[in-house]
Amino acid sequence: MTNERPDTLNDVGVLKRREIEARIVAPLLERLGQEFGHDQVRALAAEVIVDVAQTQGAAMAELLGGNDLAVFAGSMEAWTRGGALEIEVVENTPTRYAFNVNRCKYAEMYRDLGDPELGATMSCNRDGTMVEGFNPEITFTRTQTIMNGASHCDFVYELPETEQPVDL
Repeated sequence: MTNERPDTLNDVGVLKRREIEARIVAPLLERLGQEFGHDQVRALAAEVIVDVAQTQGAAMAELLGGNDLAVFAGSMEAWTRGGALEIEVVENTPTRYAFNVNRCKYAEMYRDLGDPELGATMSCNRDGTMVEGFNPEITFTRTQTIMNGASHCDFVYELPETEQPVDL
């Protein structure tokens, strides 16, 4: 499904957006799961959400007028708005943007809604694929998430080092 109209839903903040989405998607997935099998429906939903995230990442790069790590780091306000994430930046260079999330209201919201599995699908799964759409050269690494019970999430976004000319 393509949509010619630009996505402006992040104007409400990503946390509120995810809550609105979850309140619609959760009962829909539950009902479809009863009809067609929980695992199959959740797997298909995860595929769709990943595809949407990649498309949104590309649109974000276009909207922001760039796709380097500085532009990406500058876009974090939409995800952290209203204290949605409490982050500690570990490194912010032209080739590496790393931070820890010490509090995640996304995880809290999905737990309050009774569906942390949906949170991993609708929020955590987007982190790597959204950046693929934003800039396919950026690699994403995360070894743990609060959503899955860790004390913090560890995010690392990296661009390959550009080769410098050698002085002879």
